[in-house]
Amino acid sequence: MSSDNVSDGALSPGAPVGSPYDWYLRATELLNSGNSNAAAILFARLREEDSSPAVLEWHGRALFDGKRYADAAEVLQELVELSPDNDYAHFALGLSLWRLQEFVRARDHLAMAFVMRPDRSEYGTALAQVKATLRSRIEGGMPLNGPIKGQGSL
Repeated sequence: MSSDNVSDGALSPGAPVGSPYDWYLRATELLNSGNSNAAAILFARLREEDSSPAVLEWHGRALFDGKRYADAAEVLQELVELSPDNDYAHFALGLSLWRLQEFVRARDHLAMAFVMRPDRSEYGTALAQVKATLRSRIEGGMPLNGPIKGQGSL
């Protein structure tokens, strides 16, 4: 692929202008400036060219920041499988699962992140909060995962 997306004299349909590295820089700029949805679109396109751990992590971050937690969890699960020693991947996946009310899996990934990096206070805080949620659900006889029936009427 050329640096200007021209092959056989024509632009590739739907391809951003520039090289994949340019896309990466632009997508990280978009995410850092608060435009998570545009960043997620560009990272998704970039993943067609480069599915490196760095691209997966940034794509997962963009999806999470855009409140697309199920999509973020899918991307971050792929990252965890590719790089099981990546503490941030476990942390971000745990946060995504937490938002999806998959508390047991969230606890497991947050615990893994915390074991890997006990110096990261945000890992311990998130883990403690998910554990508290699980304890409360157990004590209340509620399901460990998913929404609580009648919760919408509170």
